[in-house]
Amino acid sequence: MKGKLEPAERQRLIEEGKNLKEGLVTLEEDLLKLTDELQQEAQCIPNMTHPDVPIGGEESSVIRKMVGSPCKFRFPVKDHLQLGKELDLLDFDAAAEVSGSKFYYLKNEAVMLEMGLINWTLSEVMKKGFTPLTTPEIVRSSVVEKCGFQPRGANTQVYSIEGSDQCLIGTAEIPVGGIHMDSIVAESLLPLKYVAFSHCFRTEAGAAGTATRGLYRVHQFSKVEMFVLCQPEESEFYHEELIKIEEDLFSSLGLHYKTLDMASGDLGAPAYRKFDVEAWMPGLERFGEISSASNCTDYQSRRLGIRYRPSEPSSTNSKKGKGSLPPPKFVHTLNATACAIPRMIVCLLENYQQEDGSVIIPEPLRPFMGGLQIIAPKSR
Repeated sequence: MKGKLEPAERQRLIEEGKNLKEGLVTLEEDLLKLTDELQQEAQCIPNMTHPDVPIGGEESSVIRKMVGSPCKFRFPVKDHLQLGKELDLLDFDAAAEVSGSKFYYLKNEAVMLEMGLINWTLSEVMKKGFTPLTTPEIVRSSVVEKCGFQPRGANTQVYSIEGSDQCLIGTAEIPVGGIHMDSIVAESLLPLKYVAFSHCFRTEAGAAGTATRGLYRVHQFSKVEMFVLCQPEESEFYHEELIKIEEDLFSSLGLHYKTLDMASGDLGAPAYRKFDVEAWMPGLERFGEISSASNCTDYQSRRLGIRYRPSEPSSTNSKKGKGSLPPPKFVHTLNATACAIPRMIVCLLENYQQEDGSVIIPEPLRPFMGGLQIIAPKSR
């Protein structure tokens, strides 16, 4: 076009250029559609599983550790719903009128208990070298998908915001995973260890029955979550570190619990291996899950585009250029629940109830609750 051309030839090339431009627009639209379809298909493929993971459904999970024994009570045991009502700590009825079922108000000492659990957990985990975060609680649907969760579909646990590409988070794992999205992290910064406080929102689609009553399964709750980004060869080490932190926290609160190596059918798409912690809940007369710790290897980091560049190998070649840098590798990601507040409140109310209707506050929490030692029945 820059050369000397006959008018007719120039016009022909102009028309050809327009056609190419229009064709590119169509191709780009097709590419976006195909990329989206490919992403949907790829989401159907779960992570690999660790060779030691038990094969089968949840019933095939193996107990790794059993700590403590059930509390012995010399009086009729109450569940957390009855205790919450008698001590004026919980209000599900008003919340149902305001928001719907599976919502709740915390009142009086229960509010202090929530704040105490959050601050105590953060302070303990920070001692292990974790950086504290609070996170956005609304994220893009694409980030939810890249973390291995399904915001679409009839049985989704994700609340989507109508008319937008955004969702409410079901765990801080999602916004924390997104912090380093599409970046190359310096190897010297690894491992990156975060402890994040957030509110979480879950539809709990399909959840029903007595096993889910009260605070055990709700639509909105506070949670303190741990998240680690590390080199691939170190992820199993940090998985063990995460479960030990959880176990130490629950042991210091005097809970009777068991740690499970979860079977393959209960892992979920991102998890290579998952350990669950289930605590004894006397009022509910069963063990209930209070925590989990998952090694997701590079399942999330590949989708999120989180890589690190290994240290440059030693070489006698003094010439250093971009071409001599080792290629970047994908990090491994891990997540673990340090404290899911409502379920911890269930455990504490039911395990520390007294015959006179009061509830003892475990000693580690007292400095974080203004020195409160007991939740006593209100005088009438």
